[in-house]
Amino acid sequence: MSNEAQGYSKEELDEAQDRHNLSFPPDLIDTLLKARIPDGYDWTKDHDQIRERLEWPFEMLLSDVENGFWWPDFGDRPQNTEDCKTVLREYLDRQPRLIPLSGHRFIPDSPNAAGNPVFSMHGFDTIYYGANLEQWLRNEFMDEWNIGTVKRISFWSDIAEDHETPYSFYQTANPDEFG
Repeated sequence: MSNEAQGYSKEELDEAQDRHNLSFPPDLIDTLLKARIPDGYDWTKDHDQIRERLEWPFEMLLSDVENGFWWPDFGDRPQNTEDCKTVLREYLDRQPRLIPLSGHRFIPDSPNAAGNPVFSMHGFDTIYYGANLEQWLRNEFMDEWNIGTVKRISFWSDIAEDHETPYSFYQTANPDEFG
């Protein structure tokens, strides 16, 4: 994790995006050129941690799915864990990818435009933590709490705004099939 105040160079950010197959939104690039995110990942060194965090959304949702949760847009729920895992992976591969900022705070890579919301993502327990990057930084590090008008992001906004749906589709997992 980075604690340095100095920002990254454009070359360092280009290399990080290439290394992790990401496209940072322009406001994230502008922010990281000026300063590193307090307690954020060091995009020049924390490669293993970043790879793990890039998998975090899938792993956390999979844990919820293995415990009986299901999202209706995934389609019919398969009968076994491996098929559920495949459906989840294929579904998430069609959604905006979440870029780790700090801990379990993420910004979507798409649309590749300024103003994407920041999510606090822990499986289906996902909330907005800022309507945009600037607001998230104030909320997270300046003890403010304000969520303004939020740009909708495919799937991630759905689970952030609708906490009832995964529970309504909750199914008691058969211990022989899941877990």
